[in-house]
Parts: sequence; C-alpha cells; structure tokens
Amino acid sequence: MGKSYLEVTYRHGKPFAAYLYLPRSANDRSARTERRGSFLIDYRSDGRAIGIEFTSVTGVDAAAVNHVLKDLDQEAVAATDLAPLTAA
Repeated sequence: MGKSYLEVTYRHGKPFAAYLYLPRSANDRSARTERRGSFLIDYRSDGRAIGIEFTSVTGVDAAAVNHVLKDLDQEAVAATDLAPLTAA
C-alpha cells in the first residue's frame, strides 16, 4: 500500500476513533506503540512507523498531524484528508 489512508470508527453516528495507515506492506505488523501527545504511533520491528491512532477525534488538527508525520519522515496530509473526523 503506497499511500496513506484514514479509517474512521463511528459510534451512534459520530466519529469515535480513527487510524491513519501509513505506506506499508500487506504483511507489516506493529511491534511497538509509542504515545506522542494525543496520538499513538505504531512501529514495525525495524523502527519504521506504519500507522497513527487517534484515540480522541475531537479537535484533530492537520498541522499537529503533519508535524508528527514530518518527524516520521512521512508525507503530509491535507486537511481534507482528515475531514471525515468532523463530518458527523
């Protein structure tokens, strides 16, 4: 999977949690998780980040997400990529 994509879990019609899948292979699995602010970042055993979990979807800021992505040497996301978090 060569591009990032967002998966949102809804409860009672409102976003409850979300996960931003980073570019990865189909067989990639998380070996460890690190908290960075309000985000949980999953890493492979070789240290490469493979995803970001948003445990609170209220007030997710694209600038904050992109700051973390920059630190992880990943491509930035557009604010519209995170729009489903505020859709409901």
